[in-house]
Amino acid sequence: MTYILFTSESVTDGHPDKICDQIADAILDEAMRVDKQSKMAVEATIKDDFILVYGEANTKAVIDYAAVAKGVLKDIGYTEDYEVLVRVNKQSSQINKAVVDTENMGAGDQGIMFGYATNETENYMPLSIDLAHKLAKQLSDIKKDITWLLPDGKTQVTVAYDENHQPVYVHTILVSASHLAGITHEEIEKVVMNNVIKPVIDEKWMREDTRIIINPSGEFSIAGSFSDSGTTGRKIVVDTYGGVGRIGGGCFSSKDPSKVDRSAAYFCRYVAKAVVAADLADRVEIQLSYAIGLTDPLSIHIDTFGTNKRPESEILEIIKNNFDFRVGSIIQELDLLQPIYRNTANFGHFGRDGFSWEKVKELTF
Repeated sequence: MTYILFTSESVTDGHPDKICDQIADAILDEAMRVDKQSKMAVEATIKDDFILVYGEANTKAVIDYAAVAKGVLKDIGYTEDYEVLVRVNKQSSQINKAVVDTENMGAGDQGIMFGYATNETENYMPLSIDLAHKLAKQLSDIKKDITWLLPDGKTQVTVAYDENHQPVYVHTILVSASHLAGITHEEIEKVVMNNVIKPVIDEKWMREDTRIIINPSGEFSIAGSFSDSGTTGRKIVVDTYGGVGRIGGGCFSSKDPSKVDRSAAYFCRYVAKAVVAADLADRVEIQLSYAIGLTDPLSIHIDTFGTNKRPESEILEIIKNNFDFRVGSIIQELDLLQPIYRNTANFGHFGRDGFSWEKVKELTF
């Protein structure tokens, strides 16, 4: 039988790009705790022991940006002494006046957003990215017990699908774990296999010929920002559906809910999940588009990839009858004016419990 192979990757909380995502979202949370109407787009870049925090902020909160950045690094497990340079200005008045803090809030920017759901897993995520995230989370979690593990790491999972797009088995697992110098490759392989892979990957997905690759580059003791630079928003495929669904042009981290790059993408996932949970389709992708200052989307598009149980035109009508796509309504329905955003930054914004957009809304039709 010929299988279709599809691969997704994830990264740990200590990856340089994810450091910057967490700094950005920790800053957003600080603003939201004090001022729920904060308009924030403050990002970060890191290289070696230097961090640049920059962007735009309109908030009543008084934020010590350097302290937040250093606190994030400490929480992750980095102990170096970091220098932080801050360049944060107020949001452009031309943008700010287009966004009104009422039920009729206009979109904070133009753009396209996508949401995706599939019934191939219990959390309605593609299996490849779901397993990659769980491996990355496990790798991050065990560093508190395995003292020679460092915070940086990456995972990758290749799944073999049949011709009906149903997952059959895991074809390849790749884990790269950073570590202190002097640890043997044999010890790293043993720990990753027994403490990361086996607890995460259900045996039903494994075959004798499943390939497992651990630290293929050899030693990985130079890691984090001392191995590579990092910047907010560079892991948008990791953050979404692992390459299975399309992605919009904008990242999530750093952006307050008035930015539809974030809020509308969350809502698209919310809608897609409801459609699949209602058994209207086995897979569905939703696209929205917005214009800055306008409350309603310019377009709504769905693609069920031929898995629809009713005509797509009928499913689209059901969607329109059950969901309000105005920006202010999205923010209210998902309760997005809360300091919840740093928790979204690692291991995917979708497929994890605890977020309002992951609840299954029962549809009326």
